[in-house]
Amino acid sequence: MDDILLDNESAMHDARPLTVSEVNQQLKMVVEETFPPLWMVGEVTDLVRARSGHIYFSLKDDQSQVRAVIWRSAAAKIDFDLQNGQSVLCRGALEVYTVRGTYQIVVRKIQPQGLGTLQQAFEQLKKRLTAEGLFDESRKKLLPDHPKRVAVITSPSGAAVHDFLVTAVNRMLDAEIMVIPAQVQGKPAAASIRKAFKAVQIMSPQPDVVVLTRGGGSLEDLWCFNEEAVVRAIAQCDVPTVSAVGHEVDVTLSDFAADLRALTPTDAAVKVFADRSNHRQQVQELQQRLHRAMRLQVQSRYNRLEQLANHPALAKPLEIVHWRAQLIDDLDSRLQMAIKRQLQTSAQQIAALSAQLQALSPLNTLSRGYSVTTDPDGQVLANADSVKLGDEIVTRLASGKVWSHVTDVQPEQEAS
Repeated sequence: MDDILLDNESAMHDARPLTVSEVNQQLKMVVEETFPPLWMVGEVTDLVRARSGHIYFSLKDDQSQVRAVIWRSAAAKIDFDLQNGQSVLCRGALEVYTVRGTYQIVVRKIQPQGLGTLQQAFEQLKKRLTAEGLFDESRKKLLPDHPKRVAVITSPSGAAVHDFLVTAVNRMLDAEIMVIPAQVQGKPAAASIRKAFKAVQIMSPQPDVVVLTRGGGSLEDLWCFNEEAVVRAIAQCDVPTVSAVGHEVDVTLSDFAADLRALTPTDAAVKVFADRSNHRQQVQELQQRLHRAMRLQVQSRYNRLEQLANHPALAKPLEIVHWRAQLIDDLDSRLQMAIKRQLQTSAQQIAALSAQLQALSPLNTLSRGYSVTTDPDGQVLANADSVKLGDEIVTRLASGKVWSHVTDVQPEQEAS
């Protein structure tokens, strides 16, 4: 037995060891010679369209997956929109990529077979929650212009939190960022994210914005963000929410439920925090305007003070008093003279009116020997027919009155 072992060890020492490249080359020969071109059915995931025109993706079923590539020449002939989640039928050849020691199928033809299992589940849940109104725009809350407290739900060791923080620090002004740890991939992720949202709801004081984020990945990697429990936790959150899951091409139900969707973690920081440089410029402009306004106000007040200082009321106050006193004396003198002139004029007018009155007064006629006779009621008697025998009459003389009784009445004709 020992002799056999020694012989094997000697043989191993005599054989030349293979390099990694040689092993991969031998595997390439075995695989490519063993498997002729074949048809393969699977669900598309991890789809990447390179700038060169090549398309890279994976084909998967419930248990396994294999990498696939469509070169630019074949990609140009595809007559449908290839997307993640589609079930497709591919025709191609297996090939070993020796640089990485992996194998892939080089697809020459591809045709759609319908939606994959996960994509079907995505569309069904999206349709049901949309009908429920969970994604309505009327439910969306506006983000504050200048949040002071921001909660970030993500993996504390992932690249997403790093990208968000780097961008946020360069933009925010005096804000507090709290990272709430949560699993963002795998079966426990949905429960972990929901628990994080519950923690947000009981925080005091509550944050102004909640950001749910992680980096890119396949449909399977991001599936926790399509879980109904996570979607409802986002929709029921009292705080404005931002969903920043994956890359621009990655769309999850969390994006529809959140108040705002960001394309990447970096884009989330840009949307949450306004550009600090713009704030600085605005503050500087306001500061300059304030300084100009203050200078103009101070200069205006100074000019007003100079005007007041040169005003006679302040420069020579007693002179103003004396001038006012002299003015009052002049006005008093003019008033006295006006009163005297008015009295003289009034006296002259009264004298003239008195003379006219005297000329027209019956008393003036009486003074020349005439008299006025009236009945006891004061009615002037103009003819003899107005009285009868025995009536009492009153005669007004220039001085005094005479009462008489009628003893005889002689009308005008009899008198003549």
